[in-house]
Amino acid sequence: MTLSKEPLDQLAGRCLMVDVEGPALSDEEAARLRKMRVRAVCLFRRNVPDAASTRRLVADLKRALGDEVLIALDQEGGAVMRTRFLPQAPAAMALAAVGDEALARQVGGAVARGIKSLGVNWNFAPVLDLNNNPANPVIGERSFGADPARAAALARAWMEGHLAEGVACCVKHFPGHGDTHTDSHLDLPVVDKPQAELRDYELAPFKALSAHAPALMSAHIRFPALDAEWPATLSPAILTGLLRRELGYPGVAITDALNMKAIRERWGQPAGAVQTLKAGADLALVLQFADEMEASFDALRAALHSGDLAEARLAEAAARVDALIRRYPSVSDYDYAAQQRAADEALFADAWTRALTAHGEIPTLPAGQRLRLVVQDQAPSDGVSEEGLAADALIAALSLRHALEVVRFKERASLAWSTLPQDGLFTVLASTTRERYGRREQQEWRPDLHLALWNPYAAADIAAPALISYGFADAALFAASRCLAGEIAAAGRLPVDLGQPHQEQ
Repeated sequence: MTLSKEPLDQLAGRCLMVDVEGPALSDEEAARLRKMRVRAVCLFRRNVPDAASTRRLVADLKRALGDEVLIALDQEGGAVMRTRFLPQAPAAMALAAVGDEALARQVGGAVARGIKSLGVNWNFAPVLDLNNNPANPVIGERSFGADPARAAALARAWMEGHLAEGVACCVKHFPGHGDTHTDSHLDLPVVDKPQAELRDYELAPFKALSAHAPALMSAHIRFPALDAEWPATLSPAILTGLLRRELGYPGVAITDALNMKAIRERWGQPAGAVQTLKAGADLALVLQFADEMEASFDALRAALHSGDLAEARLAEAAARVDALIRRYPSVSDYDYAAQQRAADEALFADAWTRALTAHGEIPTLPAGQRLRLVVQDQAPSDGVSEEGLAADALIAALSLRHALEVVRFKERASLAWSTLPQDGLFTVLASTTRERYGRREQQEWRPDLHLALWNPYAAADIAAPALISYGFADAALFAASRCLAGEIAAAGRLPVDLGQPHQEQ
């Protein structure tokens, strides 16, 4: 039986997730969302400047679309925290450095409480990618480490805590983004490994958690051993054959953002949306370009009317999304009490402190000692976290215990290490970006101590002992200051092999 035009249009819209421009919903945007019949919206940092604005935006979205909506964002912890006004959760690798499942469970619950207070009911976390490739440009400290069983256990604990608070989560990026040299925001990565190796390693955490995760996000990566033609996001062999039939996954499958160059520059968002839903996804994440959102809706409608996309396939997808919304509704009356918020902030601070990891012998620098700090003025966005660390935040934290002479640079290329004074002053280099160091820095930069405050793998690039924090939240910087002064020890353990110094491609 063929559905009428109206139900077909509704079916098309119910399988799309889109975004909006800013912290306020315009009348034009509301009309477009209603026209497209969508009920799923993804928020980014531009949408969430403060709690009050975010709650108003969520309320406006629900007025436009109805109460049965999915409001999602990426609130992983570490550098990937869309909100700046909620307590800053530790990165996955920080939790792996501590290795305490009870702590991971508590952190997952605390993250959920924060976003639940905003009306958000879906979090695109935790990351299940295994970081076995030190050259990976986009995963890094977002991973729970390199050991499949350990990563799965910590991710499951985090997820249990999160789900217990009534907020959905989403494991990612299936079937594994850890062993790539390429960022799929910029190009299409290829992981050319035998099937047996993929199943034993990359797929292991997804297999372990497939019965527990309410949602899963696909990766824009081509795995020739699994599908010679399509990347995972567009692959029937991977999304239906492997995920649904072999692993028996019952939850919602959403794509990673289709505006990423890996998909958009090869197929375009509209064609990508049709293909991913044919392949077995339940929601196509179409972002950034309003005309492409509408074109994706039109493409899905056309595919339904022509029979290129089966009604039954989209009805199945819509039913899974319906079940997720019913199980994890967006609430407007959750009170994130000040006492609970303070407890969550203290929990996160404890986790950041326990995660601090020494790579080499970390000297004790008595409080009051004068240090030279070499630091980039403002770390640029890496396209995932949206914002890096400002030098002033680090200077404020370290100045609590030490007198600083600060050497700032705007870009690494502008700093010649040989121009620093040769006066014997203890020199600390702070790495505040995800970027690895190239041959010039490896050969010429000689600090007495390296603070690896974002990408832990940067510690392998500089010939100096390193203190690794896995992130740059205020609590992490404060803990680093205490550690340098000898007040606390760096008790974390690296959950990955840092490998050799970075080799420029």
